[in-house]
Amino acid sequence: MSEEVTTAGWDAIDQAFTTLYGEQEPKHYGTLISYALGGQDPLDGISAYKSETPIPHWHFVTYGFSELYDKESNNQEYSGFGFELTFRLVCSDDEEEPPAWALNLLQNMARYVFNSGNVFVAGDYLDANGPICLGADTLLTALAFTNDPELAEMDTPNGKVAFVQMVGITEDELEAIQTWHTFGLLQAGIEQLPGYVTDLARPSLLQNPVVVEAVERGVEEDGSSTGFLFVDQLAWQEGKTGWFTKPSYIVQLGAKQAGVIRQLLRGRILKGRSLRLVGQQVTITFQANEQAGYHVNEQEVIISLNKAAVEELCQKLVPQEGQFELSSLAGVSFQILKTYIKDQEGTVVETIG
Repeated sequence: MSEEVTTAGWDAIDQAFTTLYGEQEPKHYGTLISYALGGQDPLDGISAYKSETPIPHWHFVTYGFSELYDKESNNQEYSGFGFELTFRLVCSDDEEEPPAWALNLLQNMARYVFNSGNVFVAGDYLDANGPICLGADTLLTALAFTNDPELAEMDTPNGKVAFVQMVGITEDELEAIQTWHTFGLLQAGIEQLPGYVTDLARPSLLQNPVVVEAVERGVEEDGSSTGFLFVDQLAWQEGKTGWFTKPSYIVQLGAKQAGVIRQLLRGRILKGRSLRLVGQQVTITFQANEQAGYHVNEQEVIISLNKAAVEELCQKLVPQEGQFELSSLAGVSFQILKTYIKDQEGTVVETIG
């Protein structure tokens, strides 16, 4: 006789939402074929509740990042990945079904986590490199992650589970988060973003001078919380050398991220912190030092910058194709390459640089 499978993890999520929404019956979307059996969707299900506060919206919750049934992992403190995603999306009063794109977005987040092993925690961010709702006329092209304002971390029979809320953000908001931090920006814009409810039609928070001032003040006082950045276009190339010259090197960067890197260098190096750029083939770490220079080892390239080198690099690091050297850093030049933004079919839709 086989042992009965428990649903303790699933029931704990249901209970948390029953506390919020009472007897409301959610719209639930299950998965026909499980991911383990070759299905396309990693999550076992997604529920959507209708909420009226602080504005009318759908409140989504995932089932599947945590252990929903019997405990299987060896980690006794956390259930599965230790979290479930929530997502709040503005809706009209007469809307009876949540939009399918939101369900697809949550499943896409699950594919990323299940395939990479990288988990989401409050404070994280993710560049979607295009509208979070494909084909929509929206400025929201990235996601920030914060604590769901109404759901605390809970203890379940399978371990702890946090509710991490996904928030749609614009490109310039993403840059502000990278140069400061997620919680700072979201809190600064809370009046325009009540409950961190995503609205595809909203303008950037940075249209508000009060938010801009808060970001500028935060970067100046706190520096940047971004210690590392994944960079698609990143390379360390050996330059041309003659018989009697020392070897020279070229740092290659994509134009799309040149501006962000410039801001991060100010917010990190000038605060005595390091910045690690992680590419497909190389890792380059910038660190503060009284003497500018570089060192190459098997794992990474380390470039030391003093204040003068940071200022000069930030002045020249613009999203425009070109190459330059720093007077205070011998042996290394920087090359900015064009960035080509492509759609899902691989067609170039934008060229930067």
